[in-house]
Amino acid sequence: MTRSVQALAYSRPSALESSGAGRLLGLETSGGLTPAGAEAHPRFFSGFLTSPQIAARGLLAVADVAAARYYQRIRPGSLDPVVTGNGDRLRFESFSGCGGVYARLDVLSEGLDGAETGHGTTNVDVNNPLREALSRMTGTDPLHLRVGPDELAVTTLEGAVVEKKVPLPDRWLRGFAEAQVASAGFDLRAELTGPEAVRFLRSLPRSQGRGAGPLWVVQHGRTLRPTTRPVPGAVCLPGPDRLVALARVLRHAIALRVYGPVPDGVATASAWEVTLPGMRLTLTLSPDASRGFSGEGGVLEALATEEAAQDAELVSVLLAWEPRIDLAELGARAGLSVDRVRAALTRLGTAGRVGYDVADAAYFHRELPYDADRAERHNPRLVAARALVAEGAVVLDGDLATVASGERRYRVRESGGVLSCTCQWWADYRGRRGPCKHALAVRMARRGAVPSAVTGDAAGVVTVGGAR
Repeated sequence: MTRSVQALAYSRPSALESSGAGRLLGLETSGGLTPAGAEAHPRFFSGFLTSPQIAARGLLAVADVAAARYYQRIRPGSLDPVVTGNGDRLRFESFSGCGGVYARLDVLSEGLDGAETGHGTTNVDVNNPLREALSRMTGTDPLHLRVGPDELAVTTLEGAVVEKKVPLPDRWLRGFAEAQVASAGFDLRAELTGPEAVRFLRSLPRSQGRGAGPLWVVQHGRTLRPTTRPVPGAVCLPGPDRLVALARVLRHAIALRVYGPVPDGVATASAWEVTLPGMRLTLTLSPDASRGFSGEGGVLEALATEEAAQDAELVSVLLAWEPRIDLAELGARAGLSVDRVRAALTRLGTAGRVGYDVADAAYFHRELPYDADRAERHNPRLVAARALVAEGAVVLDGDLATVASGERRYRVRESGGVLSCTCQWWADYRGRRGPCKHALAVRMARRGAVPSAVTGDAAGVVTVGGAR
């Protein structure tokens, strides 16, 4: 498995301190991007939290997911959470070590006591002593939050004193992107009040056991009831024990909202959002605890075309850490259709440059502080498809195409803009986990998204260097 090493450098450890004026939660930052460019220790916020104890518990929930593996638990996760300043809110994000759970705490403007919020994205240090201090925090004493160095330290920092080096597998990077793409296809399926949410979540089984089928739930009056099959309006709950991080904030829940795609009979991803005073905590689950987001393939179509690459380059220049990206407005500014803007944003998501908020039903701008472009360059299906095109393995014939792969020939058919294939991948998943490498290669050949040395001859056969 291909991986890189992420180096995080902090000026000091994050800490929760007490003083005569109250408590101070100082979250130290590592390198990240801001409107002014790259900064070693960006500063996004300094002000009071309106619900300090709830915010502390929400931050702990995000840190729980960052440190967890819900599958093959013997190897813990280790990447510190990411924080984005969007001008009107702070977003804390994390992704589990197993690649199957995405967590985000949105601290909205009403949760920030009117203080000004900056723009940019970086990692924040959440160390074990800080976690212990946050878990012991009680009462309603004022809590001052500082994200980034204090004003005096901004000009006196001489270098990092806390360094962390953590492995960053490519499948982890791909999964972070795929979670956003999956969320963009969700709709609100159910909504419960705080007390009903507590009762429902506490009634869930700790685990489903090996070989158990997916659990489905559907709104029934004021609560959710389990169902053995995906009836209309049902939502898949794959691995109910993966919602354990929500227990941190349940006593403060105002409501629970559940999001998912239209059920089609197979296990799907879903998002579980707890509404809190001035903030929201959301967990997005992959379709199975043993199956992370990295193999879902939702981004591959957008990665397969040069048009999307060019559109993404144009759109990226127009982004300004918006908390909600208006597709129509962005399209008007870029001179692109809404569909092309959406494809461009999907591509930018693979580089960690946009996320998706199911509550707002909108993308938001952020710049994840690591080389997520590496995930695109090393995506197995994408790499294989490009190789097929470069080898001249694709023969186009109207709506049909033949792809030579190894000693076999596969037939790819296009109908209504959807490609199907005679390979085993298509037989197993029917497009539910994105296109196979043969369909991707055909898409590249049709749209001319091929390596510079590759051209197509008059017969519709992709050739390399003039040789068929």
